[in-house]
Amino acid sequence: MRAPSGEAAAVVKSAGVRKKEEEEDFTEQAKERLNEREETNKDNFGSTECSTVTMDLKFNNSRKYISITVPSKTQTMSPHIKSIDDIVVLGINLSKFNKLTQFFICVAGVFIFYLIYGYLQELIFSMEGFKSYGWYLTLMQFAFYSIFGLIELQLIQDKRRRIPGKTYMIIAFLTVGTMGLSNTSLGYLNYPTQVIFKCCKLIPVMLGGVFIQGKRYNIVDVSAAVCMSLGLIWFTLADSTIAPNFNLTGVMLISLALCADAVIGNVQEKAMKLHNASNSEMVLYSYSIGFVYILLGLTCTSGLGPAVTFCSKNPIRTYGYAFLFSLTGYFGISFVLALIKIFGALLAVTVTTGRKAMTIVLSFIFFAKPFTFQYVWSGLLVVLGIFLNVYSKNMDKIRLPSLYDLISKSVEARKSRTLAQTV
Repeated sequence: MRAPSGEAAAVVKSAGVRKKEEEEDFTEQAKERLNEREETNKDNFGSTECSTVTMDLKFNNSRKYISITVPSKTQTMSPHIKSIDDIVVLGINLSKFNKLTQFFICVAGVFIFYLIYGYLQELIFSMEGFKSYGWYLTLMQFAFYSIFGLIELQLIQDKRRRIPGKTYMIIAFLTVGTMGLSNTSLGYLNYPTQVIFKCCKLIPVMLGGVFIQGKRYNIVDVSAAVCMSLGLIWFTLADSTIAPNFNLTGVMLISLALCADAVIGNVQEKAMKLHNASNSEMVLYSYSIGFVYILLGLTCTSGLGPAVTFCSKNPIRTYGYAFLFSLTGYFGISFVLALIKIFGALLAVTVTTGRKAMTIVLSFIFFAKPFTFQYVWSGLLVVLGIFLNVYSKNMDKIRLPSLYDLISKSVEARKSRTLAQTV
């Protein structure tokens, strides 16, 4: 009886050895296949960072378990999306600096480039005979912006167009309306009046929200709109009283530009978030399509020939200024976007509002025009409306003291004064 049992034990032992050898062979084959896949991925993509899959084979009680480790989110991102963490403006990587340095760099960029932008814009329209060629200036601006966007797009690794062409056609049409009507309005308005109107984008946004979407706004938003409206009316009345070249056509043009500007912001934001597009892509396609729109419009209205003839007589003051005007505007918006991304819209609105106020002051200093203190009071009303609008959107972050707190603090201050006098 012992011999057969010994033979059975030997058979079981040999079967276990064979099974172990088969498992080792299977493991080695799996590892060889993984190595071949990794080498293939290296040949196709140059790196295994985005395609590496780690497989651990375990054998417990003759059952095979395969665990797959999925790459991290940053590994699977495209080069463009991965570079979003680094905020680069004009070749300067702001991520390497601390917050205070980033703030001063962004503020300096916004003020420097946009002050030059505003000065050049008014300088161009102060040229005798140029006021009727606002659309041609917009055509040149769109051409330069398209070139700048193309150059910037070549510097990033992901050059694919993400937003559909139909969406770009809508955005381009709104951009043409915003910038074309705004530039053309300078032929009828003073530059400070145009800047004041451009500060009041909240009014058409609220009107559209009420009549189109049926929205309801709180008392702070309504107060902001009332302050802006009163400031605009007061500023326009002052301008019509003392400005010799005041024309209601300019008011209509800048008002239509505001309406288009109020719509384009929502469309651009929705498209960029939905399709994860870059700023350079948005600039390139929207402005290049807009360039075609304006070119067709000027050709059909016979406005292209006279504009080209006029600008060719003095190319430095027309094409040269238009190039610098477009370049500073392009650089300025880059710093504004960086400011919004790092510090949020609240601080960005504060900085841009200060920049617009400085632009108006410099306009009165460098360009001779009539002045009245009604400009000051109406401008302060508009600024108050802007900050009320910002406060309504950030009420959780900004806590203003209540009337009860102010009264209690004043009572405590009086008590402390009385006590100090008694002592």
